[in-house]
Amino acid sequence: MGKNQDLAIILIIVIIGMFIPFFGSILIMNNLNNLDITNINSWLKIGKTFGWFLLIFALELGAVYLYFTITNTLAQKKIDKQSLPEKK
Repeated sequence: MGKNQDLAIILIIVIIGMFIPFFGSILIMNNLNNLDITNINSWLKIGKTFGWFLLIFALELGAVYLYFTITNTLAQKKIDKQSLPEKK
């Protein structure tokens, strides 16, 4: 139960965290180009900037996942080694 609850909390944080790059991309593009919200090219520029934010975020998330997977495997090996009865 604890693992699933942790995953659910992480996914909620990720979903909420995706709004920050979206609003950030709107602010960046608005400050650089004085965007017109009625123009489709303005929305495409926002989408492109948002896509770059998400790509960077995905790379970071992948690195964190890889780190936790590797450390979990190493820790499990140490636990298994310590839990084996010692041979005399």
